[in-house]
Amino acid sequence: MRKYQNITLSLPKELIQKVKHIAVERNTSISALLTSLLEELVNREESYQKVYLQHLKLLEEGFDLGTNGAITWRREDLYERK
Repeated sequence: MRKYQNITLSLPKELIQKVKHIAVERNTSISALLTSLLEELVNREESYQKVYLQHLKLLEEGFDLGTNGAITWRREDLYERK
């Protein structure tokens, strides 16, 4: 069972009126609407953080280019000069 905690928000009256209309159109409450939006925000942030850490790990490990760490080419071989 989820535990809930009340919070107090100070929002412009005009915004509250618009949010009330949106909640009515969606057959929900302002509280439920805000909960949904905040959960979506948290999920996006957590997903971003997870992917960010995965990419950092990849960069730290490096990539196997099949050279066993040996450079087998010369600059001149890559950039043909005329």
